[in-house]
Amino acid sequence: MLSRYSDPHSLPSASAPLLGGPTFALRHRLMRLVWSAAWLLLAAWTPSFMWRWRGLILRAFGAQIHRTAIVRGSARIWWPAHLCMGAHSSLGPGAICYNVAPVSLADFAIVSQRAHLCTGTHDINHPDFPLKSRPISVGMHGWIAAEAFVGPGVTVGEGAVLGARGVAFRDLDAWTVYAGNPARAVKTRRLISRTAA
Repeated sequence: MLSRYSDPHSLPSASAPLLGGPTFALRHRLMRLVWSAAWLLLAAWTPSFMWRWRGLILRAFGAQIHRTAIVRGSARIWWPAHLCMGAHSSLGPGAICYNVAPVSLADFAIVSQRAHLCTGTHDINHPDFPLKSRPISVGMHGWIAAEAFVGPGVTVGEGAVLGARGVAFRDLDAWTVYAGNPARAVKTRRLISRTAA
C-alpha cells in the first residue's frame, strides 16, 4: 500500500504559508530566521544516526516528513513547510533544498550529497527582476545523484536517475537514466529483483 507521500502531486500548497508576492514580508523573513536558528542549534551538528530527531524538528516547522525519511544535518532547507518526504526517502549530506515553492520526494526517493533542488528563478525580461517559483517533485525510487541540479518545475519520474553533476530543467521520464548538462537520456533503468540479485 502506498503512503500519502507516494504521490508527487500531494504537495503542500504553493501559496501557504510563506510567500505573499514577489517580495517577502518582514514576518516571513523573521519566521525563516527562527527556522534557520533552530536548525543550526538543534540539528545541523547532530550525528547521522539522529535522523528521527531531525525529522521531529522539521515537522515542528510544518514539513510533511514520513517517520522513516532521513534528512542529514548538513542539508539546507529553505522553508520546511514546503517540504514533503515519503517513506525511506532521503536528503543527503550538504544537499540544498531551495524550496520557495513546494518540493516533494516520494517513497524511496534519494537526493544525494550536495545535490541542489532549486524551485526559484527570476524573470530576466522584467525590469524589476522578480522572483518566480515552480514546484519540484521526485517520484518513487527516483535518484538525484551527487552534485546534480534540478531546476524549477521539474518532475522526476518514478525510478528516473539524474547522474552526478547532471543538470535538469525539463521533466525526466520514468525509469530512465540521465546525465550531462543539459541532462540527456542515456539508458533505461531496470531494477533487479532481490531474489535474482
